[in-house]
Amino acid sequence: MTTKALKEAIERVQTWPEERQEDAAKMLLDMETQDKAAYRLTDEQAAEVERRLADPDPKFLTLAEVRARLSQRGA
Repeated sequence: MTTKALKEAIERVQTWPEERQEDAAKMLLDMETQDKAAYRLTDEQAAEVERRLADPDPKFLTLAEVRARLSQRGA
């Protein structure tokens, strides 16, 4: 998106109701914060997150199962 297109979009946003404008501002500020984050997912990690979120029947471990797995790994 060019600077001109961004300026046009902001002009339209300024015609929205105040609550919607606040939502748009929060979204842009969140994007800016994310860009400054020290940690980033690789494409493979992002794909894995998406795959897991899409799983219709996720497997959750009990606390006992988590402890058992950690003890197997020497943690």
